Amino acid sequence: MRERERERERERERERERERRVCGEVLSYFSCLSVDLLDLVDSLDRYSSADFDCALKHNSFLSAPQPTAYFFKGVVPQVRAMGEQPIYTTRAHVFQIDPTTKKNWVPASKQAVTVSYFYDSTRNSYRIISVDGSKVIINSTITPNMTFTKTSQKFGQWADSRANTVFGLGFASEQQLAKFSEKFQEVKEAAKLARDKSQDKAETLSNHSQESGRETPTTNQASSINGTDDEKISHVGPEAAVLQTENEHLKSAVEQSNTNAKKWETELQTLRENNARLVDALQESSANVESWKKQLGACKEESDTLREKIAELEAQCNEADQEKQKNSQLSVRVQQLQAELQEKEQELENLRKQAEIIPQLMAECESITAKLQTAETRNKDLEGSIEGLQLDIQDSQQKQGNMKGELKKFMDMLDGKIDELHEFRQGLSKLGVDN
Repeated sequence: MRERERERERERERERERERRVCGEVLSYFSCLSVDLLDLVDSLDRYSSADFDCALKHNSFLSAPQPTAYFFKGVVPQVRAMGEQPIYTTRAHVFQIDPTTKKNWVPASKQAVTVSYFYDSTRNSYRIISVDGSKVIINSTITPNMTFTKTSQKFGQWADSRANTVFGLGFASEQQLAKFSEKFQEVKEAAKLARDKSQDKAETLSNHSQESGRETPTTNQASSINGTDDEKISHVGPEAAVLQTENEHLKSAVEQSNTNAKKWETELQTLRENNARLVDALQESSANVESWKKQLGACKEESDTLREKIAELEAQCNEADQEKQKNSQLSVRVQQLQAELQEKEQELENLRKQAEIIPQLMAECESITAKLQTAETRNKDLEGSIEGLQLDIQDSQQKQGNMKGELKKFMDMLDGKIDELHEFRQGLSKLGVDN
């Protein structure tokens, strides 16, 4: 029975611990959820429908400031699909070097924020971006010349020459710092490969332009050979040779400008197409803002109901704690009662042992009662003899009193006789003296 009660108490304690863990996890989850909802509401309040309309009218998404652009990239998945894509994300405390002293660190965020690597497929470039609310605190394009150095177990830094500053990140663990450093090295190598590819393309383009420039003078020479006699005569002088070289240079420059113009036209067309896609995405996002607000209202209501449930769970946890205290008190009381029960059982065992001795004690009692009866009879006889002795004593006392009186009289008489004898001796002594 005791073992079963102990097992039940242990099971109850385990259930209470599980309830406490669940309550703690629910509290932490919903606290994070409420923070995320508040951040999303603030961002939607900052970027209202008027901002969307203004961006659409002026067609200024491409030239918009970075916080707005990254807000749209975080909200609209189509824009993210067409532009930059996050390839790695972590959380850290962001710092910047003091521009005046160039020695002290200045915190750029009050708390840990998300820091992400982004890859732009159109430009083939990599960037580190971190946003605190609506403020961009890191916007650093990674170049092959950059280096990420670990200054401590949980802190690292890198210098950005374009932004003319040094960024520092404080991580919560060494593993996060190691992963961020490895990713930085990978992105750096990828940026180096992208730069090498762009240089190879530029070299190939320059080689093509040089080959086209070499082909033009051959055609000019052929036209001069197949020309008239006046043209042949004109090529004889030095001035004609100078003009011919200048003409060749001009033709090559024109051809190169034509090729560049075609490239610019294609780039302009791609930019227009991207701009049109972005405008369509903005229109879709402006149409979805109201639905997002409705969803946020529903989320707020759900968060309120969840907070009420959390309060109920906390009350239940408090009740469970009180029950646990009561159970602990009851367990102490049960232990005390068990000790008392053991004492009572010991007393019962002693009484049982004594009950086995009772017949012997009864026989002894009967013998003792018989002895008492004989003693009482003897006592009565002794009392009778004592009364006779007392009478004898009284008679002897009376006799002694009479004898004392007679003895006193005799002593008085003896004293008188002694006095007479003494006087007689004195008289005899006087007579002897006289004689």
